Amino acid sequence: MAEAKTPEPLEIENRIIELCHQFPHGITDQVIQNDMPHMEAQQRAMAINRLLSMGQLDLLRSSTGLLYRVKESQNAGKIKGSDNQEKLVYQIIEDAGNKGIWSRDIRYKSNLPLTEINKILKNLESKKLIKAVKSVAASKKKVYMLYNLQPDSSVTGGAWYSDQDFESEFVEVLNQQCFKFLQTKAEAARESKQNPMIQRNSSFASSHEVWKYISELGISKVELSMEDIETILNTLIYDGKVEMTIIAAKEATAGSVDGCMKLYRAVNPIIQPTGLVRSPCGLCPVFDDCHEGGEISPSNCIYMAEWLEF
Repeated sequence: MAEAKTPEPLEIENRIIELCHQFPHGITDQVIQNDMPHMEAQQRAMAINRLLSMGQLDLLRSSTGLLYRVKESQNAGKIKGSDNQEKLVYQIIEDAGNKGIWSRDIRYKSNLPLTEINKILKNLESKKLIKAVKSVAASKKKVYMLYNLQPDSSVTGGAWYSDQDFESEFVEVLNQQCFKFLQTKAEAARESKQNPMIQRNSSFASSHEVWKYISELGISKVELSMEDIETILNTLIYDGKVEMTIIAAKEATAGSVDGCMKLYRAVNPIIQPTGLVRSPCGLCPVFDDCHEGGEISPSNCIYMAEWLEF
């Protein structure tokens, strides 16, 4: 007898939703198990957790145990009276997540005329179901996403942008303060008069320590993540002022990721950095976003022009 085919994750999730619709008051884990007996417990748990995290299920407690019940979102209620074309556009935008989607791509996926798409987008915006966000990658273009989503940093530029403008002075201040913190730690290690190996080890600081120091300084109007601080620390590495090492660390340790921790320390460069590293490109934290035709491009970079004149 042939073995039963293992269902795909999406099939499992869809079937769980179907079961919830069949039993509006809620279903137990046993109901799911009885309906899909060949599914492993781990697969079932992963599917349920994903549906809960996506806000498609409610978790309830009853006398018989835990119940899973389908949850109709607030937005789903608002879109209920819309026609099929509006529902289609809304679904396409929802699938794009917090990175958003251009109207051109909505047109391609929906196969609707551009005039009709523009009309639907305005209607959805007026209902506060979606919003338009300017992208730093292309200043004249807007991407659409659900109204309650926080745009991804690839769209807004993250902490380094304010109203589509690159905050070069802010980046420079962070650069200086991060280096100052590491310098102070290195000097304290040298003054400890311990053996060279202990001095070297104690001169390192984790990215979490640097992040905490910057946060306590209160020099940033926006909340910086540890990843933002690591971006700044990387510019110091490229400039030859800082070196980094990676060590094993326990998962619960502050600043550790996947059992590893990045440590940084200030160093005195043996030779001057090469011209490329000393150029604005070598220090730029948004180097990956720089391209011809974009908000940031080599042709309109004032820092590159000033560097060449110098």
